[in-house]
Amino acid sequence: MTPPLPLAYATHLSRDRRRSVHTVRAYVATAERLVAFLQDHWGGPVDAAALGALNAADLRAFLAARRADGLSNASAARELSAVRGFVTFAAGAEAVPRLRGPRVKKGVPRPISPAEAVALAEEVADEGAEPWIGARDWAVLLLLYGAGLRIGEALALTGAVLPLGDTIRVTGKRDKTRVVPLLPPVRAAIDAYVAQQPWGTARGEPLFRGAKGGPLAAGVVRRSVRGARGRLGLGDRTTPHALRHSFATHLLGRGADLRSLQELLGHASLSSTQIYTAVDAAHLMDVYRAAHPRA
Repeated sequence: MTPPLPLAYATHLSRDRRRSVHTVRAYVATAERLVAFLQDHWGGPVDAAALGALNAADLRAFLAARRADGLSNASAARELSAVRGFVTFAAGAEAVPRLRGPRVKKGVPRPISPAEAVALAEEVADEGAEPWIGARDWAVLLLLYGAGLRIGEALALTGAVLPLGDTIRVTGKRDKTRVVPLLPPVRAAIDAYVAQQPWGTARGEPLFRGAKGGPLAAGVVRRSVRGARGRLGLGDRTTPHALRHSFATHLLGRGADLRSLQELLGHASLSSTQIYTAVDAAHLMDVYRAAHPRA
């Protein structure tokens, strides 16, 4: 008996594509949602032949239903990316309708939202060639967003930071060190990467490794983020460094004072930190105008 398409897709992702358990679970959940929607939408069973006849209007209807569930633009774009992968598996790449994903509105430069930051990190991790590479990319991007590290600071970490505690000591510009709190999800992401990576974690060796075991290059991370933001419809200002900006702006919006933020970010001058007061004000004006179009 032939297994249901989402189950066969799960086997393909884990066995043939060697995707992580997290990725398989997320992509199969999307496949199941699509099949359930189309069964109701078309009023009949959904098999490979039916998926081969999928058109752009069907996809738009599915995405509209998902957006009604409260999905952000970035999450909806990830859903569309997962749908494309499932349809390609079931019916071939030529069966995937051409449909532009939702885009984030451009305007005043602003930090990306928490949902967009997580969606970006997930999208990069999902594209990892090996499960440990996906775990590595997830951990690196969470360090930038969840701890406010510069990409160079994250990639300069060595095995000496292990085992992890509630804080991490970071060496920043001009060899200035600072202590940064580690949130539980960030710590868990690093621990999961360490448990999977095949190169060891000697004290003097890089914590984050490239595919062949050498130090992970910043360019690799930037390229991955560039590809992911395109698939998610995020703006070209969504860079690894933008995650650090978002960390700062979100903390400021939650009531953090500038002196504390200066220490967390490792800024030599308070004037470097004060930029976030203007960015936060611009973000608040975006929210105000969206809520009051006649403002």
